[in-house]
Formats: sequence, structure tokens, C-alpha cells
Amino acid sequence: MLAAPGLSVLIPVFNRDVTTLVCDLLEQLPDWGGPVEIVCLDDASAPEFQELNRLVRAWPEVRYGELPCNVGRSAIRNKLAALARHPWLLLLDNDSLLPDDQFLARYAQARALAPVLVGGTTYDPTPPPEPELRLRWHYGRKREARRGRQRQQQPYAQLTLNNMLIQTSVFRQFGLDEKLTRYGHEDTKFGWLLEQAQVPVRHLDNPVLHDGLEPAAVFLEKTHQAVRNLALLYRHEQLGTNTKLLRLALQVRRTKLCKSVQAVVSVWEPALRRNLLSASPDLRKLDLLKLYWLLRELSRPSR
Repeated sequence: MLAAPGLSVLIPVFNRDVTTLVCDLLEQLPDWGGPVEIVCLDDASAPEFQELNRLVRAWPEVRYGELPCNVGRSAIRNKLAALARHPWLLLLDNDSLLPDDQFLARYAQARALAPVLVGGTTYDPTPPPEPELRLRWHYGRKREARRGRQRQQQPYAQLTLNNMLIQTSVFRQFGLDEKLTRYGHEDTKFGWLLEQAQVPVRHLDNPVLHDGLEPAAVFLEKTHQAVRNLALLYRHEQLGTNTKLLRLALQVRRTKLCKSVQAVVSVWEPALRRNLLSASPDLRKLDLLKLYWLLRELSRPSR
């Protein structure tokens, strides 16, 4: 029986302890059925995290490196893919945990289905005790933790870079847009490129557990950055129209209500933020805030 093609597990690291994730992956490497390497690249983390994560270099299956300065989410994934030695890549965020001891085995069984496989993300069913983490937890549970069959209805629009198994040649052909230096929507453009090239994408039920709940204030800032990226993609490349947020914003802009909506939400913004920073955040208020941000970005003069 022929050995399976090799796998490179790629983990970009930034201010996170990845030793548990790496150890859990090491236990499952035989389940892939072929050679496997784990490549960790630190994107200029704080010294205490670098010192901790250097411990993974003790295992021969792990390659660990550090960048002298932060290059951002897209560039570091491109660098990791360039370092990979095997024909398959498994992209994992550094705040992921494996759900059980069959994670790699499920991917091994499914790899013949498509050149791009997306396993999804799940969240702890118990809400965090810290009020400041509730917004990120609610958002993840309600908006991100979808079953594979739901995501398959819009396979390219529901594509996420975290927990993606992809042929190395496919990733290197398209790569990630390094002009998107802020947080968010790298996957939107990547999904669009795959769709334009008619590269098959299959969504599976093989989720990782999201273990990196940010405080609400941090998550709001990241969400605002993602809205700016979405506006940038639309302005320069007419991308993002498969997102509900951009479709709604464009509909509002075609009416006479656009300026009124912006004016009203501008007044409401402090109250919306207070709710989202509270222990009982309402995601509809987040949706309204995102719409306001996007309308404001689209109203700015083109640069």
C-alpha cells in the first residue's frame, strides 16, 4: 500500500502559547498515513511567548522560526506556505484546539473529495464567566459555528482560512493579498479567486475549537478593521458583494435614506457600544454598527 502524500501543518504564531496544539497534533500524525511536518512561524510576539514556544523545537517533526518584525496575517501565511515541504497544507490559527483524537484521521479520509477542504470552527457551549468575553463568544456561536452542509450552500463565501486543508500547489497559485494588512477578509478575496478559477471546495464537519476569545473592546476594533478591508476590496476590486453586509450597505446607498441612517446611528453609537461591551450583548446592535461603519467608509472620497 502506497503511503499518503505528505502534509505540512502551518501555524502562524502571535502572542499565543501553541505548545498544547502542537503536542495534540504530534499524537495524531500517524493517522495521516504519510509524512507530516508542523511548521510554526512567530510573527514578532512578545519575548515571553517566544521563550515558551521555542520548546516545540525539541520534536524532530516540528520546524519553528521567528520573524524580526510583524508582517501581518496574510504575509505570514504566504511565508509558511513557501516553507512547506509537502503537497498538502493544513492551515490552523494559533488559538485553535483539536476537538478529539480523530481530527487528522477525518481529514485523511476526506482528502480525495476536493483540493480544498474546510473543517469549520466550534465554541465551548458554556458561556465564559468574564463579561468582557461574552460578545466574542456569542458572535462565534451564532455566526461562525455552522455545520458543513450549511457552509456548503455558499462554499466560497463561507470559506475560512483557519482549519483549511488545501493542496500546496493551489495555495501557492493564488496566495493571500498582502495589501490587506488590517484584520479581516483575507479569506473573502481568496474564496473569490478560487471561485473564479472553479477550484472545488468541500466543507466538512471537522471543526477546531476556538480558544482565543478576545475582550469585547478588542473584538470591536478588529471588526472595524474588517469592515475597512471589506470597503477596500469593494472599492478597488468590486469584491465582497457575496457578503450580506455589503449587499445591505449598497441597497441603503441606492435610497434617499443613506445620510439619515448614518446620522441616526452616529447618535446611537455610544449606546450601541455600551451594550456590546456589557455582559448581555445584542448581535443586532453589532450588525447596525457594522452597517454604519461600512456606509461611512463607502462615503469617503476614493483614494
